Amino acid sequence: MGLDVGTKTIGVASCDAAWSFAGPVETMKRGKFTHDLAKLTTMVESGGIKGIVVGLPLNMDGSDSPRTQSTRAFARNLAPLGLPVLLWDERWSTMAVEKAMIDADVSRAKRAEKVDAMAAAHILQGAIDALVNIADAD
Repeated sequence: MGLDVGTKTIGVASCDAAWSFAGPVETMKRGKFTHDLAKLTTMVESGGIKGIVVGLPLNMDGSDSPRTQSTRAFARNLAPLGLPVLLWDERWSTMAVEKAMIDADVSRAKRAEKVDAMAAAHILQGAIDALVNIADAD
């Protein structure tokens, strides 16, 4: 499962069991963390999720920001799910997804509705591609 954690929403993505392709699932409205965790728990249980990739919003120079610290805390708080959590650099994810949707002539309203889930898929795809390449090198 891939997560793009924002201040108001959480983009959610998943991938196939073979780690070939990631796709958007939904964009959740953020609430209290207990509510968010309950919804994520349901998704994990119903989706057979084995791990979580959380997009880490680093500054362009690679340094941390208040959002980075908040995302790290969010990732730590996912511990009750009992799954491995990987933090993945997301610096270009939203920008790449926005550009692709603009190029595909997706309306501004549809982009706003889908961008977080699409960014989560972009983050997850980057992570699974890297992990598959590491596994193939062994």
